[in-house]
Amino acid sequence: MTDVVAIEGLTKRYGDVTAVQDVSFRVGPGRIVGLLGRNGAGKTTTLRMLLGLVRPTAGRATVFGRPYGELPDAAHRIGVSMDGIGPSNAATGRADLRIWARTLGLGSSRVEEVLERVGLDGDAHRKLRGYSTGMRQRHALATALLADPELLVLDEPANGLDPDGIRWLRQFLRSLADEGRTVLLSSHLLAEVEQTADDIVILQRTLRYSGTAADLTGDGDVSLEDRFFELVGPQSKEHAHG
Repeated sequence: MTDVVAIEGLTKRYGDVTAVQDVSFRVGPGRIVGLLGRNGAGKTTTLRMLLGLVRPTAGRATVFGRPYGELPDAAHRIGVSMDGIGPSNAATGRADLRIWARTLGLGSSRVEEVLERVGLDGDAHRKLRGYSTGMRQRHALATALLADPELLVLDEPANGLDPDGIRWLRQFLRSLADEGRTVLLSSHLLAEVEQTADDIVILQRTLRYSGTAADLTGDGDVSLEDRFFELVGPQSKEHAHG
């Protein structure tokens, strides 16, 4: 069975700064995978390399066996929620999704389906500039779901959500995996990922762990937080006050 995501020896340098160094991991179908790391650990850079938004210095990243730029119908097979891929604040929630739908060759009925699924159908007439941070996260998820993708790549999807929203997101992501979709999400909310993810990837510029959540925590005998800090080590002085 082909891996949904394969990262092999991925490295990215910006001048003298190495953001990601020799990272390799794989993501299987129908799994929720939590990509964990401190701020600046290389999570977003890794996702951007996977999506062809950043060119690796070395190594290779593929989705469904091919680099993103060579994958037929990539925008339909992969849904993305990430900073820099955002809506127009001047539009309403519904109008913004209709723009994306037309770009993807989809009808307006699909817009209504995803609005209902993320719980924004009652607020879709409002301008996006008036959305709360949590509503914006739901809107981003709706955009990612428009084309009914097999893989969702979500960068910090729980940011700005209140406790009810976080609980909703956990159940929502599980429902996607139960449908056979794969979810790769970055996060720094360790306790939440512990309740959500099937597999864990920990980065601190280099790969510190890749495997099942159960193996990492001893089926819950040790907390994910404790294992995370054992693997990434103490915070560096330059980031101690970040």
